[in-house]
Amino acid sequence: MIIGVGIDVVDIERFGLTLERTPALRERLFTETERGLGLASLAARFAAKEALAKSLGAPAGLSWTDATVVKDDSGRPHLQVAGTVAARADALGVDSFHLSLSHDAGIASAVVVAEGR
Repeated sequence: MIIGVGIDVVDIERFGLTLERTPALRERLFTETERGLGLASLAARFAAKEALAKSLGAPAGLSWTDATVVKDDSGRPHLQVAGTVAARADALGVDSFHLSLSHDAGIASAVVVAEGR
């Protein structure tokens, strides 16, 4: 059963300017494994975290670093959740997330489907 769906888009250049203007933002938004990625990949991961929050009803108090985008052996992206995000997912009965990422023409986008029991 689908519990929630979230979608988000990010202007890559604008996101890059924001990261330059506020360097500490990189640590607030991204896990250690994500921080070293290129700008387009960071923008897509930010879109994924926004879409994830929307799929969970966009509650206050979620920590950005409690969600990490990882790739499996074939390169397919997945979400790993912990802490505040895992707690919210559990409260809603979510037991899996489906994630799609894209970046093209200066825009990064993500769609998240939260599925549960």
